[in-house]
Amino acid sequence: MKFAFILAERATWPIVVMCAVLKVSAAGFYAWLKREPSTHDKKDERLRVLIGESFDQSRKTYGSPRVHADLEDEHVGRNRVIRLMREAKLVARVRKRYRSTTMSEHDQPIAPNVLNREFEAAAPNQRWVGDTTELLTATGRFYLAAIVDLYARIVVGWAMSAVNDRHLTMAALEAAIKRRRPDIGLLHHSDRGSTYTCEDYRELLAKHGLVCSMSRTGNCYDNAAMESWNSTFKLELGDTFESIRRGKELAFDYIEVFYNQRRRHSSIGYVAPAEHERRFYEKRNATELAALDAA
Repeated sequence: MKFAFILAERATWPIVVMCAVLKVSAAGFYAWLKREPSTHDKKDERLRVLIGESFDQSRKTYGSPRVHADLEDEHVGRNRVIRLMREAKLVARVRKRYRSTTMSEHDQPIAPNVLNREFEAAAPNQRWVGDTTELLTATGRFYLAAIVDLYARIVVGWAMSAVNDRHLTMAALEAAIKRRRPDIGLLHHSDRGSTYTCEDYRELLAKHGLVCSMSRTGNCYDNAAMESWNSTFKLELGDTFESIRRGKELAFDYIEVFYNQRRRHSSIGYVAPAEHERRFYEKRNATELAALDAA
């Protein structure tokens, strides 16, 4: 390790000085340079490249668990990944504190908390959660409304607007319904903000047979899965953009290209949401074919 440090810092400090400080011989260092790298060292070099690629492809958002999942085929331990990431100074971004944008002071009807913090689903299109979060530009605020399917944590609908009103949340819901065409009985959970309790939104839910569920007053934990998604979005993409138009462009790239299709999610075994759903349908189709063959 001392010789490796000297090699890394030789452009900054004289080799003789570093050898003296670290109490090793200069002759020993030069002999080490000529020595054939060990199998372990060669593997480390290969892993450094792969770890760097994984980190860059994650848009510099992955910590060691997700990088380790990317290196599944390399049969490498996570502690080794942690060490190599530390040596390369690859550090994931730190999550920001949650900030609520809920406007819950109204006299609209409130639905019961049917979801009851059960943030799991046995299949796609059984349970959706929705929320709105605030974003910034140099000239003011704008808002993102999103809906996430709890089975694979995939974003099924989203919309952006300069105004946090029912038109924004309804646009996200309509996008989700058009994209997924859910069966009657799907559970839709949100906070009790006015943009979700308003008559137009409730009518849209009823029109498509979706069951409405809402968090209790002032209890962000009742919609923790969605709050977590908002936090992840802001952590990995940011919360300040040069314009709303640019924000929409970057949001599309993050949600549709990266998050849904590639980003590994801890709650579903460190696979991407789209891949988790693909495996579900693949398994279901195989089961149905087997049942037909047995009939």
